[in-house]
Amino acid sequence: MSGAIAWRTPRLCCRLAKPDDAEALWRYRTANREHLAPWEPLRDAAYYTQAHALRSLEEWMVGVARDQAYPILIFDPDEREVCGSFTFSNVVRGPFQACQLGYGLAADRQGQGLMREALAPALDWAFGPLGLHRVMANYLPRNARSGRLLAVLGFEREGLARSYLQIAGTWEDHVLTAKIAPG
Repeated sequence: MSGAIAWRTPRLCCRLAKPDDAEALWRYRTANREHLAPWEPLRDAAYYTQAHALRSLEEWMVGVARDQAYPILIFDPDEREVCGSFTFSNVVRGPFQACQLGYGLAADRQGQGLMREALAPALDWAFGPLGLHRVMANYLPRNARSGRLLAVLGFEREGLARSYLQIAGTWEDHVLTAKIAPG
């Protein structure tokens, strides 16, 4: 895949993360630390440093080079502020052609339809140029907003995984959903 993975929507610029984004990613992480904490694994203090943001971006680029993950940052139209992010991760080729989708949005950007605006063309890209057949996304049962987003995007519920991931220090159940390539 090329480093030119990017698209614009009416209110956003979405593009493949790159090491130059370390400061913007660090600002996003620190500004949204408390907002995202209930939905993520526990993070140590080092996670909220600019050095860790740079290290994350460098590791993400290795995943891109290996066709294992595609981390996308969601920027304001001027690409000054990270508004959120999503990643197509754990890409598996061969007869599976599938991945996991994870996402997060800044506290001050909630409720505006921005994640739907970002993910709709991203899914077209995943099922088109990326060549995937299946995208899976899981959410905490108490996260009704995420459940509604995935339903609007065409994800179907496939089940419930008990004690699926450790979130904020607690093993949490997750609703399993997936979207299959059209056609």
